[in-house]
Amino acid sequence: MSKLYLVPTPIGNLEDMTLRAVSTLREVDLILAEDTRTSKPLLSHFEINTPLVAHHQFNEHQSLNGIINQLLSGKNIALITDAGTPAISDPGFLLVRECIRHSIDVECLPGATAFVPALVDSGFPCERFVFEGFLPHKKGRQSRLEALRNETRTIIFYESPHRLLKTLDELLQTFGSERQCCVCRELSKKFEEVRRGCIGDLLQHFTEKSVKGEIVIIVSAL
Repeated sequence: MSKLYLVPTPIGNLEDMTLRAVSTLREVDLILAEDTRTSKPLLSHFEINTPLVAHHQFNEHQSLNGIINQLLSGKNIALITDAGTPAISDPGFLLVRECIRHSIDVECLPGATAFVPALVDSGFPCERFVFEGFLPHKKGRQSRLEALRNETRTIIFYESPHRLLKTLDELLQTFGSERQCCVCRELSKKFEEVRRGCIGDLLQHFTEKSVKGEIVIIVSAL
């Protein structure tokens, strides 16, 4: 019986690639990648020669039926994203839902995802948290933050480097400058940075330096 495999890939450090992930990607008939330009060096490093095609947010609706038909014909297919676990703020949900509708087996391998090490590194309570992913770029951004103003669980956001200062400023306006926060940047990479403190201090710190790399922001509970 054919199966869709969701295979996590390293968020930075190649040594975080699991043996099971490598063997799965070698054995499937096809790999769907968020960006083939990003995935090709990774696959080459692990000597994975499985055929590779693009599957991302701009084509996933159009390519969905074709992928389902390949699975129904007996092919095993793996989905990977640029980094981390598919469907976590990345493509994957639509394909998984469609597989379930067609009674196609789905298996998500355990592996790298950015928010778990960031949450643990923050020092904030980990037993209850809310994962918000990326805030809307424009419409609905402020209303999303307002809905979290009185959240009693630890809050997790993803953010890009060029919007970090804007987001920290909005968090300051919503939660107050003294709310405790943790910004994790370049996790698992050479220049990993984990900065803890109140939102006001973190905003000042990152205003005074150039910021690169993907970012996880953890805000303490009320």
